Order: sequence, then C-alpha cells, then structure tokens
Amino acid sequence: MEIFTLRKLSASCVLLTLCIVLRVFYNIWWRPKSLEKLLKKQGIRGTSYKLFNGGMRESQRLIKEAWSKPMSLNHQIAPRVNPFFHQMVQKYGKISMSWIETRPRLIIADPELMAQILNDKNGQFQKPPLNPLVDLLTLGINTLEGDKWAKRRRLIAPAFYHDKLQGMLPAFSTSCCKLINEWKNLVGSQGSFELDIEPQLQILSSDVISRAAFGSSYEEGQQIFKLQKEQVVLALEAYQAIYVPGLRFLPTKKNKRRYQIDNEIKAMLREMIQKKEKAMSNGESCESDLLGLLLQCKQQIENDMTIEDIIEECKLFYFAGQETTANWLTWTMIVLSIHPDWQEKAREEVLQICGKKTPQLDSINHLKIVSMVLHEVIRLYPPVMGLYRHTLQQNDIGGLWLPAGVDIFLPILLLHHNPEYWGDDVGEFKPERFAEGVSKASKDQLAFYPFGWGPRICLGQSFAMIEAKLALAMILQHFSFELSPSYTHAPYTVITLQPQHGAQIVLHQI
Repeated sequence: MEIFTLRKLSASCVLLTLCIVLRVFYNIWWRPKSLEKLLKKQGIRGTSYKLFNGGMRESQRLIKEAWSKPMSLNHQIAPRVNPFFHQMVQKYGKISMSWIETRPRLIIADPELMAQILNDKNGQFQKPPLNPLVDLLTLGINTLEGDKWAKRRRLIAPAFYHDKLQGMLPAFSTSCCKLINEWKNLVGSQGSFELDIEPQLQILSSDVISRAAFGSSYEEGQQIFKLQKEQVVLALEAYQAIYVPGLRFLPTKKNKRRYQIDNEIKAMLREMIQKKEKAMSNGESCESDLLGLLLQCKQQIENDMTIEDIIEECKLFYFAGQETTANWLTWTMIVLSIHPDWQEKAREEVLQICGKKTPQLDSINHLKIVSMVLHEVIRLYPPVMGLYRHTLQQNDIGGLWLPAGVDIFLPILLLHHNPEYWGDDVGEFKPERFAEGVSKASKDQLAFYPFGWGPRICLGQSFAMIEAKLALAMILQHFSFELSPSYTHAPYTVITLQPQHGAQIVLHQI
C-alpha cells in the first residue's frame, strides 16, 4: 500500500513538473515564435525573437553610445534621442517589429494607423502591462482602463474647462512674476547674467502646479517634487530590468526605498487634502484650484472617487503638470536663442498687445506668433518620445490582423520629424507652418501628436498652453537671451525630453 502511494505521489510530481516545463516552454518559446510567424506572414519585417535577448538590450546599447557625445547645434534630434526606434523605421519601414522580453512590439509610424489606434473608443488598445514598481511613479487616470477610466475622466474633465482655467490665471501670474523678479535680481546693475534655466523653469512650473492645483506654493510642494525625481530614476531602473513576478516584494534596498518614497508622498498629499477639506467645511471657496474641484466631485458622487483615488490623481498632477511645461519652456528658450529673429518677432508681438503689463487671458489668446513658436518647438522637441499600447484581444487595424499580446509603440518624435508629412525642411525651425493653425501645419493633418490624440488626449493641454504662453510672454517683456558658450546641445529622455547637460543661457534685461 505504501509503495503504491509513493508511486502515485512520484507520478503526480513528474506530471506536475512536466506541466510546468511545458508551460514555461509555451510562454518563452512557442507563443513568441507563433506570434512572430503570424506577423511576418503579413509582411511585417523586423528583428527575430531570441530567447532572453529582446530589443531592450540593443536599445540600451545604442542609447548609451548616442548619449556619450553631444550633437551639433541643429534640430534633427531623432537619431540621438532614441537611435533604436529611428534605425528600426529607417531599416524596416513605417511598420516594423522588435521585442520586449517575450512580447512582440510593433513600431507603427504611419499617422493614419496611429490615429485609428489612439481614437479607439472600445478599449481594444490599452496601456501595456508594466512592472508594478514602475506604476508607483504615477497611477491615477493615466493607468485606468474601460468604464473606470471613462467615469474618472468625466469627473476630472470639468476642472480643465476654460472658465476654470481662467480662474487659475492669477496663480499662474503670481508664479511668473516671482520668476521675473528673481531673474531681475540676478541680472542686477550689470545688465546680463548667465544661468542654467532648466532648474529655474522646473521651479516655475512646480510653483504654478502647486498654486493652481493645490492652492499652495512651490515651497510647500518641493519635497514632493524632490521625491518624485528620485522615484523617476528608480522607476526607469525597474522598467529596463527583466520583470520577474514577485520580485517587487523582496525587501531589497531599492524596493524598500521605492515604497518608502510612495508612502511619504501619499502622507504629504493626504495632509494637504485634509487641510483643503477643513477649509471647505469652513465655507471657503473650492473652485479656485484642481484639488478643490476634485473634492467637490467626491462630495457629489461619493462612491465613484475615494481619498486614495484623489491622492493618485494628485501624484499625476504634480508629475505631469510640472515636467511637460518646464521642458517645453526650456526648449523654447534654447530654440529662440538659436533663432534670435523669431525671438524678436515674438517680443514685438507681446509688447504690441500687452505692453509691459502682466498679460491677461484675452491678451494671451491674441498672441499668434507666440503660439506658432510654441507649436513649432513642441513639434521639434515633443515632451514624450512616443505612446505605448497593447492588444488584449485580436484586432484588425488598417488591414493588419493583430493577435492578443502584442505591444505597440507610436513614435511621436519620428512622426514630427518625417519629411513625408512636413516637407524637406522638416528639420528647420519654421513657426510659420502653424500660421493657419495646427490642422493645416502639415501635409497630413494627423501628423501632430504632442499631447496624444483621441479619447485619451491629455486633459492638461490647455492648462500647459496657457502657462507656457504666459511665462514666455513675460520673459520676452523683460529679457532678451542668447546661448552661453558653455551650452552643449544634447537632447535625451528621462521619461520626458530634456537637455542632458543643462540649458545655459545669458539673460539681458530690457
């Protein structure tokens, strides 16, 4: 009897081991090779699947090589910023295939297909699965899908309506005036001063988002910004590493620091929320900042948004609201330093419409040349290099049959730099492209995606545009600027597109 039981147990162990081996074989070899065969049958070219050797390793090698040296002073930045995707499209065409671990990743650089994917209203294309350690950086609406995303979007969207943004303009102006006064003090009686404007504009954007979103100042939120910058580095490390399920629960030094940062940020935001709730209960207005509007939504629809949900949205406001506009303004000042003729044209317009007074919203809306300049800068230097999607089920898109489990990369930077849609002068700074608006700027009206497209287009784009126009207008009112001899042109990405070695500018007070 005992021998029979042992044999039965032994057979069960062998069977279980065989099942595990077959499952592993299916996941790491059979399924990837089957997907590769399906995609190649449709004429999609690219790199072949290799066990434990996806495109990440080659991408990191090319990036390390490209970022080790600066580039000449021009705007053709795609080969340096991400040489892997640039080479893939150059070699294999607008639709090509690479690999991320065991998942095929299609690079789709065709604007028509990009628009169809981004315009998805049925949840067929969702955000790709990420290492949960990466999600610690920002959660909120950015990572929601389906009905939960739609409900949250409906709740948050009114906070970005024109009338709400108009009410936030005094907060924008306060932050910009503070920056101008600080720069005037730096310039002093000597008439000019050299400084790295990147950290200065990071502080400006941080102050704007703090005042407009939370009714506080940069000084109150600076610890959150500092912690988020540290979390960015840790999140990138997690993203670039091979994901092993369960590894995030190991008490490694970096894992403990990731969760510690997340808990500290949440504790600070929870305290800010409690202060705002107390002020609202005392009868103070709640419509002058985004946090107040979110809490108002929570009161009206109690079951659809919790305090934890609001904390995650606040994390997203802090990170996305600060990074995008700060880098946009930094690149704008760099580009206008390279092109002083356009700097002077923009200044003349600002002085003609606004004089030396702090611009109001109606004045900002009439700054056509400033808008053209900002649009052309964000075309050449978009905040994010591209957008990622993932197929949860089989899809038919533009004649392509995509099975479930395929990652998709939509290269915004490459699209913005493609001469097929922008002309042979695609690498030149020509704001006049946007003289008749965004829709007529390119040969294909769907070739401009700095804030995404479709239902998930960035909620904060109007917020960012008003902030950028106001800040640039006020800087032009009070200063002219040029590149310092110490400036090194080296665009690179740390989540967003940034100058690798800073943005050294010489300010001259007008």
